[in-house]
Amino acid sequence: MFGEASGGSGSGGRASAAEWVTAYCDGGSRGNPGPAGYGVFVEGPDGEKLAELSEYLGKTTNNVAEYSGLLAALEWALESGHRRLRVVADSELMVKQMQGRYKVNSADLRPLWEEAKRRAARLEGFRIEHVLRGKNQKADRLANRAMDQGMGRTGAASGESSRGQESARRQEPPKTAKGFVKGGVVHLIEGELPEGAFVKVTVDRQ
Repeated sequence: MFGEASGGSGSGGRASAAEWVTAYCDGGSRGNPGPAGYGVFVEGPDGEKLAELSEYLGKTTNNVAEYSGLLAALEWALESGHRRLRVVADSELMVKQMQGRYKVNSADLRPLWEEAKRRAARLEGFRIEHVLRGKNQKADRLANRAMDQGMGRTGAASGESSRGQESARRQEPPKTAKGFVKGGVVHLIEGELPEGAFVKVTVDRQ
């Protein structure tokens, strides 16, 4: 379940089982569903790196990838003997579902949520909190690296998760297309629009 894992250096592997360790978790997909992966960066109480976990998941949804990262972090803590785990994630949905603040209505997510709750219950201490994506960059990097490797790509700039692609699309300048109205329907005579695009119509009476 860990996918690709590596231990930290220095005192990273020597954190006491009684101390809290922190797992930064992220999952993403390129398309939703689409090629997906997760990344987990685990650090000790003094900020030292304990492990990096990542795995390419094939084609699935962004939310399944997020839960896969959480499950990997929980499994790592249990098998490594760390009894107190703090999870930090930028998926508000997953965090609030694990906190009991949101219901789990998805048939795909419910078994993942149930397994995560079982694993968390085996720990002496567990807590999970939400952060903005900008404060979860190490896990995001690992998730994107897993997707790159699974898709046969290399380099940090070779691709982005679905959230990154959506952000880039929002920053694109508006496009102009000309047409006329007949029977209440706009017919384009110049340019074309992608399927599902939202449009703003400006009336030209010339």
